[in-house]
Amino acid sequence: MKAVALVTGASAGIGADLARVFAGHDHELALVARREDRLNALADEIAATGRPRPAVLALDLERREAAANLAAELAARGLEPSYVVNNAGFGLCGRAAELDRDEQLAMIDLNIRALTDLSLRFVDSLTRHRGGILNVASVAAFLPGPGMAVYYASKAYVLSFSEALHRELAGRGIRVTALCPGPVETEFQARSGIRLPTAAKLIELPALQVAQIGYDALMRGQRVAIAGGGNKIAVALMRFMPKALLMGAVDRRNGD
Repeated sequence: MKAVALVTGASAGIGADLARVFAGHDHELALVARREDRLNALADEIAATGRPRPAVLALDLERREAAANLAAELAARGLEPSYVVNNAGFGLCGRAAELDRDEQLAMIDLNIRALTDLSLRFVDSLTRHRGGILNVASVAAFLPGPGMAVYYASKAYVLSFSEALHRELAGRGIRVTALCPGPVETEFQARSGIRLPTAAKLIELPALQVAQIGYDALMRGQRVAIAGGGNKIAVALMRFMPKALLMGAVDRRNGD
C-alpha cells in the first residue's frame, strides 16, 4: 500500500494550501472535497511542479456513509493514509433558534462527526507510518459564540478532542495537532455570512501561511498551534476576561 497524506476540504482556502504545503515537503496526496473540478485543477497544479499527481476523491463528507466509502476507495487504489488532515468544515452566522435546523445538524455532521470518524478510522495505518493527524479548529474554539453558537461549539469539540488524542495516541507514535487560525480571507466567510470588522485585518493571515504553521506544528509534534502572534495574544487575554464580557463582544461582532 502506498502512503498518502489525506487532505479533506482541499478544493479551496486553507485546505488547498495545506495540500500545496504537504506536496512541497514530498508527501504524496489524496484530496477530498465535493467539487471534483476544483480538486482536479489543484492536482494538475501540483503535478505541474514535478510532484506525483494527487489522487482525487470527490465525496460529500456530510453524508453518513462517506468515510466508509472513502476508506474503501483508498484501499481499492492501493493507498493508505500516513497523515490525515481534517480541514473540511463550514459555519453559519445567525441565531441558533432562527437558522435552519437541518443545516446546523449538517454542520455538526461535517465539523464533528466526519472529523472524528476520519481521525479514528485510520489509526492502524498512521501507526505503521508513524504519521499524524492535523485537525483544523479555530480561535473560536476558546470561547462561546453567540451569533454562531453551533460553529463555535463544534470547534471547541475539535480542540478538546484533538488535545485528548494527542496524549492517547502518542504511545503509538502518532502526532496529533489542533490548528487554530483566526481570520483568514477564504470562501468560508462567504458561505457562513460573516462580515469581518476592519480591526480583524490586523490579525488576518494568508491561508498559505496558516497552512505552513499547521504543517510545521504537526511535524514538531505540537499539541495546539494558534496561527499568528495577534491570535496568540487574543487567546491569552481571553483567559483573564469575564466570559459575559467576551460573549457580549462576540455577539456584537457576529450580529453586525
